[in-house]
Amino acid sequence: MKKTLSFLVITLVILVNINGQNSKRTLNHDDIASWNNIKETAVSRDGKWIVYKVEPWQGDSYLHLYNSKGESIQSFKCGTDATVSFDSEFLVFKTTPEFDVVRELKLKKTKKDDMPMDILNIYSIRSGENIKIERITGSSLPDKWGGWIAYQYEPAKEDKKSKEDAEEEEDSKKGKNESEKTGYTLNLRNLKSDSIITWPFVTRYGFADEAPFLIFTSTGDDEDLLAGIYLYDIANSELNPLLTGEGEYKQTLLAKDGSMAAFLFNREEKPAIDDYSLYLGSSSGKASVVVTNSTDGIPENWRVSENGKLTFSRDMKKIFLGTAPVMPEKDTMRIDDEYPDVHIWHGTEGKLHTAQIVDKSKDLKKSFTAVYHFDSDNFIQLGTSEIPDVTIIDEGNSNWALAGSNVPYQLQTMWEGYPVHYDAYLVNISSGERKLIKKDARARFDASPAGKYIYWYNYMDSSFYTYDIFGSKEYRITNPATLQVANELNDMPNPPSPYGFTGWLENDEALLINDRYDIWEVDPVAAKAPVNITVNGRQNRITYKMVSFDWEKRSISRPEPLFLLGINEVTRESFYYFLGLKKTGKPEFLLGGDFSLSRPVKAKDADTYVYTKSTFEVFPDLLVTDNRFRKSIKISDANPQQKDYKWGSAELVSWTSLDGRTVEGLLYKPAGFDPSVKYPMIVNFYEKSSQGLYGHRTPQLHRSTIDYHYYTSNGYLIFNPDIYYKDGYPGESAYNCIMPGITSLVEKGFVDVDHIGAQGHSWGGYQVAYMATRTSLFAAIESGAPVVNMFSAYGGIRWGSGLNRSFQYEHTQSRIGATIWESPLRYIENSPLFTMDKVTTPILIMHNDKDGHVPWYQGIEYFIALRRLQKPVWMLNYTGEPHWPQKFKNKKDFQIRMAQFFAHFLKEEPMPKWMKEGIPAIMKDHDLGYELIEVKK
Repeated sequence: MKKTLSFLVITLVILVNINGQNSKRTLNHDDIASWNNIKETAVSRDGKWIVYKVEPWQGDSYLHLYNSKGESIQSFKCGTDATVSFDSEFLVFKTTPEFDVVRELKLKKTKKDDMPMDILNIYSIRSGENIKIERITGSSLPDKWGGWIAYQYEPAKEDKKSKEDAEEEEDSKKGKNESEKTGYTLNLRNLKSDSIITWPFVTRYGFADEAPFLIFTSTGDDEDLLAGIYLYDIANSELNPLLTGEGEYKQTLLAKDGSMAAFLFNREEKPAIDDYSLYLGSSSGKASVVVTNSTDGIPENWRVSENGKLTFSRDMKKIFLGTAPVMPEKDTMRIDDEYPDVHIWHGTEGKLHTAQIVDKSKDLKKSFTAVYHFDSDNFIQLGTSEIPDVTIIDEGNSNWALAGSNVPYQLQTMWEGYPVHYDAYLVNISSGERKLIKKDARARFDASPAGKYIYWYNYMDSSFYTYDIFGSKEYRITNPATLQVANELNDMPNPPSPYGFTGWLENDEALLINDRYDIWEVDPVAAKAPVNITVNGRQNRITYKMVSFDWEKRSISRPEPLFLLGINEVTRESFYYFLGLKKTGKPEFLLGGDFSLSRPVKAKDADTYVYTKSTFEVFPDLLVTDNRFRKSIKISDANPQQKDYKWGSAELVSWTSLDGRTVEGLLYKPAGFDPSVKYPMIVNFYEKSSQGLYGHRTPQLHRSTIDYHYYTSNGYLIFNPDIYYKDGYPGESAYNCIMPGITSLVEKGFVDVDHIGAQGHSWGGYQVAYMATRTSLFAAIESGAPVVNMFSAYGGIRWGSGLNRSFQYEHTQSRIGATIWESPLRYIENSPLFTMDKVTTPILIMHNDKDGHVPWYQGIEYFIALRRLQKPVWMLNYTGEPHWPQKFKNKKDFQIRMAQFFAHFLKEEPMPKWMKEGIPAIMKDHDLGYELIEVKK
């Protein structure tokens, strides 16, 4: 009787669930376009106010202001870029023009200059008053002191015209062309009193970090304000002209306390275009030139670079600047028609010429670090063309700088890829003396916060090292035999990467280094054995990572507990913990469970935390709590409409691969799943994804992959298997993992074996293309930006970076592990092109003609091969788009066509016109071909 009753209850629950799902809608692409995301979450310093933006993929955003009690204060349509003032009294943000208004104006072919502009809003949280400044062009709000805001706006056209008329009349009297003036009026506003101070024709401006000073440059109005650079003491209402005169002012720098300013200046009347000089000035005195192109110490035929960033040392005794070689002047006696359009590639030059072309504009602006000492009036060049990379140590207070170079090894980087070879040096910033500390290490070097050590991870022996700057001695501080800090699951023919570096304790006392699960305290001179400070990560299969709430902190204070995010590798559950560093002990549990936790946002000066807790079915809405995480208040409801739609679920599944390995993956079931029904299924994968069991996957018109919620809402299963790779056999590795995974699901009885599809992009696109040559199981495959011919791709160029692709096959993701001359058969066996005659599956290719990752001729080779073999094939080329569509209209189109493709082959729905007949080139701008064509029976 009890068994019968239990059965009836379960049956009733299932029926209620099914009926509930049947009354709900299925997601369509317009629904997805209006789905909301939460962005720009910020908490006031005192923890009393939280602001966040809710924004759909297409449409108008809303800015929401809440208090920490969970009470809604105000919402602003089209609000964005919100900041709470230092004193937590004001919310400053922009409002953008409404989506429909802009669209309507575009339909009317409105000129760009006549389109509406952003509005600056200054909202008083206490009083609710909102001051609006229209046609805003920029604003700045101090982060570490309060009471003021600076902004500029473009005058309205009628105001601008009347002002220009008056100025033109005045200028005609002066004989001055006012149109040469640039910049807008700068407004400095007192947030409490609303009083405003203005200066005309300001081209750049900024506040001091920690004191009420404002620096700006102006082209001047020739009456009340001359062209020049000015420092305004806000507290004393004093304007100090640091330097006046027409010319180019660059790289303006203001000390944190406002006591000193630096900038580069080039007078217009000087003949040399690049004749910049470095000026220094104080808050009360005029600026004077301290470094020119003729200063002793600047290399011959070098100059002060206007592109080099200026940085004061922390002790304010020196300034770091950039220099660069003087470029030769163009031959003005030769016209452009006489100069050949040729690029000369050289077999032994370090950087491949295609990479040089991509980097040309950046390299033309490249500068090399130098330092000027105030007290000794001494200039020292630190970086050179041969040793270009310079890192300042201890915020410039150290007498040393770290310098490095991979210039001698650039040629082999073409085929080795990353990590690159590096030489590391210490450079004395007072004398320029250079000392080699490590040669030819595959590592990237950095300096400890207090400036006592250089440290690095050596990829070739999976160990961390330090170099004692004052003791001139190197230490190996970790060893895989006792502490494995390298990726234990590395499956590429390349040295494994480290798990991570948490940081340094204060005064360089120790390093905190991650292994697969735990965080270890490591002595910088290896005098003591490493200590596992998280204690139980490996035992419990929990990976601990520190969450930092203050990115400006250079080191970790032992008295302050660490905030940790933990992920259980087995269950995929996530947790928050506190960990004290004063004594060894297990992390203190705060919150956790079968959901995904975000990295929280914390108030600067209070224990107010904002975080999200989500699953595949639960959107990551915002929750506010204190530092104990015992009671959380939900302060957002970004997508209340979700309850009206059919929604799928996610679960973890496992099986045994064809080579005997236990493999895991994710199975996404459709809404109202019934195990007695057979469902169409799409296999979608990229490397390993099963750790994302609780990831929400917000509905999105993706640029390269299926939307999981769309397909589960529309009655599909989705299978996302992990792939484990064997060097030399990437295609077979995928086959060995995926095929038995599919079989294990088919055996459960709910997969329609005649209607299984596959979809992948880039590396995933290659693998589904390979699978199509090995099995006839799939009824349809979408392959995006795939490599189908590894021979031709090996010698190809990644046009986005200019890099050659050989390193990918020899050492990284493509995993061949050899050259085409060493293992030609592996390249053939792993290239779908050479067995394309075995394909029986209809294929949809998406490959764009500006793809900078995978040469788009790979997609063409794929299409031509299938077309020649008279296989069913279609290809989408979103013209002018890169590796994936970026424009919203193209992403939506891709998702619509892919959905129609799968609906036809996996659900036997009618073909759309574009698949049945194609769209001729002359009809491209007139017919999208979405309409379905019924086949007459």
